[in-house]
Amino acid sequence: MDDEIAAPAAPSEEHRFPCDRCGADMRFAPEGGKLICDHCGNERLLEHGYGAGAIRELDFRAALDKRLPEAEIEETRVLNCANCGAQVEFDGAVHSRECPFCATPIVTDTGTHRHIKPRGLLPFALDERSARGAMTDWLGRLWFAPNGLRDYARKGRRMQGIYVPYWTFDADTKSRYSGERGTVYYVTRTVTRNGKTQQVREAKVRWTPAAGRVARFFDDVLVLASKSLPKRYTDGLAPWDLAGLKPYSPEYLAGFRAEGYQVELDEGFHEARAHMDRVIERDVRFDIGGDRQRIHGIDTDIADVTFKHILLPVWLAAYRYRGKSYRFVVNGTTGRVQGERPWSGWKIAFAVVLGLIVAGAVGYFAAQSQ
Repeated sequence: MDDEIAAPAAPSEEHRFPCDRCGADMRFAPEGGKLICDHCGNERLLEHGYGAGAIRELDFRAALDKRLPEAEIEETRVLNCANCGAQVEFDGAVHSRECPFCATPIVTDTGTHRHIKPRGLLPFALDERSARGAMTDWLGRLWFAPNGLRDYARKGRRMQGIYVPYWTFDADTKSRYSGERGTVYYVTRTVTRNGKTQQVREAKVRWTPAAGRVARFFDDVLVLASKSLPKRYTDGLAPWDLAGLKPYSPEYLAGFRAEGYQVELDEGFHEARAHMDRVIERDVRFDIGGDRQRIHGIDTDIADVTFKHILLPVWLAAYRYRGKSYRFVVNGTTGRVQGERPWSGWKIAFAVVLGLIVAGAVGYFAAQSQ
């Protein structure tokens, strides 16, 4: 059970959306794109409209030099998980809670996190029931998963709706390269093998110098800004429909949690730049042409770098079953599922024994037939 105690002075602002009929907190409903009250059924359209307006990019260099306008910075109250490192935002009344990322109880001093405000988000499109259905279907397709875990997940606690932080980067690049173009050709030669003479074709490569320029504009290079979940899980939730991003509005977070970013802006750009370099190398190989390519050097000028801090929707379940934690994540828009693959020892043993029995039977009948 959650322990609720009086909190210290609240940070900049808290967003609550009380029902104008009964006063209960309203929540964002993915199925209708509006706020609803579970207590009395009242509904309210979003104050700013459903996704109205454009999402403005921010200047990367200004952010590094700490020259962003103060309006782009916010301070939120977070609880830190000592087990997985998650920084999860909570309202002003909660001081103790279970970590939604790893199911570890959090009891820690209240802290605040000063960070760059989100500029956009992708609203949840799946409700909790649909996400749970996607997760149980995924578990059901894993034959070696323990039956107990599948039953526990099916009947267990509700999944948590979490907005996970990401960076996106835009950049204009121009690259000069030098290398070589390889053209494959064949020669025929005569060889003698085992006293027999025969002709064979042998592939050779003719290399010629190559140099040139390539240019590419990168739009919305996506970088995970969280360290709370294994990256292989979050990467497995792709693709994300970033064309559906909405300008950030706190109404979308009503009833959900949001995680503060742990990957700083410069660290995120380092990962984005590595992605850009891989794409530029592919462009260079295509520009060199031929059958094979050698790249001696690439010199890239990068300009007009901008970024956004965005939030993407994830339904998350963290279960402790027989002393072990299992985590599952569901893309909040597509229903794609990733997570720890659980294994049942007795199912594996049964499959091994069954395989040995089948192999023995096949061997027996094969011996009898001979």
